[in-house]
Amino acid sequence: MTLSRVDAPFPHWQVTAADGDQLQVVPERGGLITGWRCGGEECLYFDAERFADPRKSVRGGIPVLFPVCGTLAGDEFALPQHGFARDQPWQLEELQGAPGIRLTLTDSPVTRAVYPFGFRLTLDYSLEPGALAIRALVECTDPSGETAMPFALGLHPYLKVLSLAAARLEGLPERCFDHLSHTEAATADQLARLEQGVDLRVDGSHGEAPQPWLLTGRNTAVQLQMQAPLAHAVVWSDPPRPMVCLEPWSARRGEWGRKLLPGEHCELRCRYVIRPV
Repeated sequence: MTLSRVDAPFPHWQVTAADGDQLQVVPERGGLITGWRCGGEECLYFDAERFADPRKSVRGGIPVLFPVCGTLAGDEFALPQHGFARDQPWQLEELQGAPGIRLTLTDSPVTRAVYPFGFRLTLDYSLEPGALAIRALVECTDPSGETAMPFALGLHPYLKVLSLAAARLEGLPERCFDHLSHTEAATADQLARLEQGVDLRVDGSHGEAPQPWLLTGRNTAVQLQMQAPLAHAVVWSDPPRPMVCLEPWSARRGEWGRKLLPGEHCELRCRYVIRPV
């Protein structure tokens, strides 16, 4: 494995596994994974022109949602939508024992102004044959006290498709929650609207998380494999961009999923698996 600094088309770090698979990351821009090559093909959509303007929100790569997914219900904290992790600089190091990278975000005066907790969020991205494995570790680092630190964690990968017309999703429950209308809906009806734009969530049941497949129309399929507490899958499209976001969340939109007391931690895992079709 090699980890190197690359200047074009924008400054980033690149890790290359022995089989040629690659990850690209810009730690100072929210720990953003900007590229993932698997089997010689780029798996992520990325709008480099929009990324070049830091005043605009990113459209592409794998943004990190923390410490909330969506907009927090109520006014307990003044958190922006999807939290602050995607806007903060992260620390980068080479992952030990596997080809990949480790990204770390800790609390700062900026984060404590809207989220008054000491924390450490560690993300390990590991390149596996035909897959990208992700391990998140959330730690409450407050030295003492009885106040629990609430949090939710999500990832927002923009998966590249041939076109929205060609993309299909399989392995989802029959019912979903439509974030646009704030109502329960038939999943098949929502998926038929990918070309118009969808924002839906499906939940796990009986302790099992959904394990959906995205057929990209590019002779490949991508499966999201989650382990609880990552138990919610969000599907989002943004026409006419040729991408579909297939997102693992640990809580419903605007809700806290877990609470940690000082010294406690929570581990979350998922994998994106590529197969030819």
